Amino acid sequence: MCVSAMMDDEIKKLEREYEATVGWVEFEEIFERRIHSDIKILKDIELQIENSSAPQAARIRPLIAEYRKIKSAELEQEIFKQKMRLGNAERALKTKPTKKAAEEQRIATNKIDAGLRRLADIKRTEPAERDSRLYPFYFAPIVIHDGKQKKIIPARYHCRIAGKPAIIDRKLPGLFNARRDSLESYWKELFGQHHAVIRITSFFENVPLHKSEHRELREGEEEQNVVLHFNPKPTQPLNIACIYSRWQSPGEHDLVSFAAITDEPTPEVAAAGHDRTIIMLKKDNVASWLSPQSHSIEELYRMFDDSEQPYFEYRKAA
Repeated sequence: MCVSAMMDDEIKKLEREYEATVGWVEFEEIFERRIHSDIKILKDIELQIENSSAPQAARIRPLIAEYRKIKSAELEQEIFKQKMRLGNAERALKTKPTKKAAEEQRIATNKIDAGLRRLADIKRTEPAERDSRLYPFYFAPIVIHDGKQKKIIPARYHCRIAGKPAIIDRKLPGLFNARRDSLESYWKELFGQHHAVIRITSFFENVPLHKSEHRELREGEEEQNVVLHFNPKPTQPLNIACIYSRWQSPGEHDLVSFAAITDEPTPEVAAAGHDRTIIMLKKDNVASWLSPQSHSIEELYRMFDDSEQPYFEYRKAA
């Protein structure tokens, strides 16, 4: 499964290259909801909108500022609490060293460090490479066809199919990917009906360490995972085939969420120890993929078989 990916998510570029309209109302709504919830949005999207000259972005910038203000205050309070905890632990260690006091010192120190890093990241306005890395349950821009036009909207990378209970997010944490061989079973309500595309430049996979080293487990060795970063050569943006759903429930906010479709691995991905690869549509097939009702299931599968097949180099992720 694609556990994370580096997005090629520049809104202006997506708007131009897909000939799509930006769903500013949808972006404004998700940024407003984020202020008082645990919604996660790619930092890169936040910075793009903050620096956008589009008149619609002016409505979102105050929401970004309010989010930073509230979250910064929450973190500052937590850091203060942990500093008090650290002070108590250090005084206890001076009086009578105990394992409990030492553990309190360690935990408080780690939480202070983590809180300071998070605080700096929330306040940061300069871009960093990690800002475009998409993880499950983060919101990112997807391209859809709403029946009238191609549109760029924010959606969560973990698909909750309409009609399913919200608890399925915890019961089935792997729903950020959809296997090709399950499209006509678990995903049948979406495949052929609700298609989307995301653009990425590379992806990351969890791979068993011994498989990545092309060996068997040693006697007594426990299986360990390593994260590998796969980059296409030559470097190029990749159009990833996705399906999406709009989940609705009385008294709840609508949730638009998506999953990337995976297939059998390319030879070099298999050699690296992984058993799946995301499907990369050819540019000429993107418009057809986004209008699935105009095509048979067989034609949709042929788009998969005729997908891009770049060679992927890989290395251990930092």
